[in-house]
Amino acid sequence: MIDLHCHSIYSDGTDTPEALADLAQAAGLRALALTDHDTLEGLERFLACQPRVDTELVPGIELSCRFLGRVLHVLGLFIDPRDAAFRTRIEDMRERRIDRNRAMVARLQEMGVPVTWEEIAALAPTDSVSRTHFARALVNRGAAGSPQDAFRRFIGDDGPAFIPLRELTPAEAARWIREAGGVAVVAHPGRFGNRNFRWDEAMAELKAAGMAGLEAHYPDYGPQEHRYFLELAASLDMVPSGGSDYHGGHKPGQYLGVGTGSLHVPDGVLDLLKARRAAEKV
Repeated sequence: MIDLHCHSIYSDGTDTPEALADLAQAAGLRALALTDHDTLEGLERFLACQPRVDTELVPGIELSCRFLGRVLHVLGLFIDPRDAAFRTRIEDMRERRIDRNRAMVARLQEMGVPVTWEEIAALAPTDSVSRTHFARALVNRGAAGSPQDAFRRFIGDDGPAFIPLRELTPAEAARWIREAGGVAVVAHPGRFGNRNFRWDEAMAELKAAGMAGLEAHYPDYGPQEHRYFLELAASLDMVPSGGSDYHGGHKPGQYLGVGTGSLHVPDGVLDLLKARRAAEKV
């Protein structure tokens, strides 16, 4: 069993990279990928754990893209976190995120919510501040009843205080990942569109943009959705990747490897991704 999607304290998770490696070992996972949002900062600590765990630790990232007018997440698996060009690109994204976050604080204040940048930043254990930390600050201020309420009323993708980043196109993300030695996978496509969304057409376009795989195994999918994305991956010759999207305490009841209990990503997916990565290097 493998898990190719999880988050640490360096984006919007609650566990350290070391704790994730230990949890993977305890769960008996063959492989675990750390895929923090738009940052490489936790990967050095994560990969340093490899000598003491049997689980294969896979360096990854989750990049935010713009596709069909909405946010689409793309996983980069097996990237080289020391690649100089890739690090420069990610640092530029980090600076843009900081500017965006401060603009969102100003917008919340204009709406009468007296939240400050300092109190939001204090909730983040690292320099990486995400909307999860905004949500916690809004709950602490009494402006929202729960983090989910904060996203719904203020900072979700359609919320009045949300300011989108200048996101990558899927083709840019795929190229960056490929040039850093990795392979690009569309993250949780079932969360992108409604039940009538034509994923067969959209995923064909994403494959043409450079996506090698899609997350066909994901905790939020029902049996029908799971089956649909497995069949779609097969029809497009894309790798049916998957993972728990584990965030620790920010997603109670979800665990590495098994998600909410029924997730099972076959070991063979790892080999398929490695083969696709090798083929793309030729």
